Amino acid sequence: MFGLGLQELLLVLVIAMLFFGGKKLPEVASGFGKAVREFKRATLEPDTTEATPTSIPTPPTTEDTTSDRPRA
Repeated sequence: MFGLGLQELLLVLVIAMLFFGGKKLPEVASGFGKAVREFKRATLEPDTTEATPTSIPTPPTTEDTTSDRPRA
């Protein structure tokens, strides 16, 4: 993988245990696993783009229909 042997992995685990503590370490590992899974899923999924163009809204008319003036 990264050229890490059993001794290196144990050393990293001991340092992580000292840094985070025994109770927090499973939560950190779970969060890291979820992040890696989400990253892999996002890189494998194709981008979702709309194939159909969205409709362009029509501008409102300038004709005032609420005035009491008679139209000419």
